[in-house]
Order: sequence, then C-alpha cells, then structure tokens
Amino acid sequence: MRDLFDEVAGKSPLDPNEAVRRTSRAQLPKRFYTEAGVAEDNGGFAVRLDGRAVKTPSRNALAAPDRALAEAIAAEWQAQGETIDPSTMPLTRLANSVIDGVAGRIDAVTDDIAKYFGSDLLFYRAEHPEELIAREGAHWDPVLFWAKDALGAHFILAQGIVHVGQPETALAAARAALPGDPWLLGALHVVTTITGSALLALALAHGRLEADQVWAAAHVDEDWNIEQWGLDEEAAARRAAKQAEFAAVAQVIAALGSRRS
Repeated sequence: MRDLFDEVAGKSPLDPNEAVRRTSRAQLPKRFYTEAGVAEDNGGFAVRLDGRAVKTPSRNALAAPDRALAEAIAAEWQAQGETIDPSTMPLTRLANSVIDGVAGRIDAVTDDIAKYFGSDLLFYRAEHPEELIAREGAHWDPVLFWAKDALGAHFILAQGIVHVGQPETALAAARAALPGDPWLLGALHVVTTITGSALLALALAHGRLEADQVWAAAHVDEDWNIEQWGLDEEAAARRAAKQAEFAAVAQVIAALGSRRS
C-alpha cells in the first residue's frame, strides 16, 4: 500500500493532476480488507481496516482531526471494489499529503501558496469581448474588494498577460491571512493549484465564497471557451477529475472551518 500511494503522490504530494496521471499508470492492488472504520486515537480519529491501523506512505498513522472527516476518508476505503484505486480517493491522498508533507513544513507550504499572490488568476483580465470582460468582473471583483476591505490587501489589475508587479504590502497582508493549521493549509494548496488563484482559496477558507462559487470563478474563461467551441471528451474527463478533487478539499475546508467557528 505504501508503494502505491508513493507512486500516486507524484513529484509534488499536493499536485492532484500529477496524482491522477500516475494512478493511471500504476498496477492497482487487490482489496485486502472487509470493513473500513474509524477509532479515536491520540486526540484525533484514525482510519482502521478490519480494526488495523492504516499508514501513510511515510509510515505515519492515517488520521484526521475531525471525526466526520475521518469517516469520509474511511468511506473512500469502504467504497473500493476488488482493487484499490487511489484516483477515486482524493480525501485519502490529501490526508497522506498533509500528514507527510505539510505538517512540519508549514512555512514552506505557505510560501508556495503565497507565490500565487504575485500573479493570481484574478489580476489578469480579458481585453475582449465585452461579455467575457463583464463575466470576469462579476466573479472576480467581489473577491478583490473583499481582500482589500477585510485583509488590507489592495492588488493591481492588468489586461492581457503582461506581468504586473503587486505591492509588497498587499502580498504580505494576503500571506498573513493563510491558516497555520496543516489540514487547512494543505487543502488551500490544492484549491490554489486547481484554480490558479490563491485569492479564491482564501475566499473559500474565510467563508467569503461557497465552493460552487469558487469553482465557477476559477473557470470563467474556460466556460466561455466551451460555450464558443464545445468540450471534447478528453478535456471533459480532465475537468471532471479536477472537480472531484476540488469537491473533496472543499469538504475538508467546510468541516474544519465549522469545527473552529
């Protein structure tokens, strides 16, 4: 099991696209257990397979800080058929990444997310047509106004793809709003990677946007192109995989955000 999830982790344990690609090349192991469940352990909630502990690729206990979240992870294991397919287990992969790759590396992961604040998706606007410009503004401007008013982060916008430098004060204010909790931070890293926007990830974590609003905002340009040209089967499959990954991490953010409120 360790080898399988090592392979699935890919070059970056928090890159969902690489995880799915590598899963498709891995030989899937046979299911070796009957029942997946959860047991309270060391202040958290550990996943159990037929009563036995499950380990991450780095041999740490597979556990979550919230019972409902641990039960959702166990449900992924319970839902497996004759083989175990990690591409259908986004919560498990996130848990492995958080436990092995985020806890103990909070500053490094925070820095990785914060890089997006320098070139966030929301800063770069279409030059035409007018309808697309209006759609981007409708989805993106409220997040930028929120960042300015709630976080003190005032960013500069540009049309086209030419890079525009952002004020250091805005970058620092946005970075300071990132959570220190490894689970939330790991989930935000995945949202940032999927959407191309650390600001959308922050808006989700702080309750400014709901998950479906974040997904829609992240895909304004893509949805526009689909309306004009359609969507081929391969692109649709990639989008569906990304959306499943996104839904899983949004579930984590909702569960832990509710627990801390």
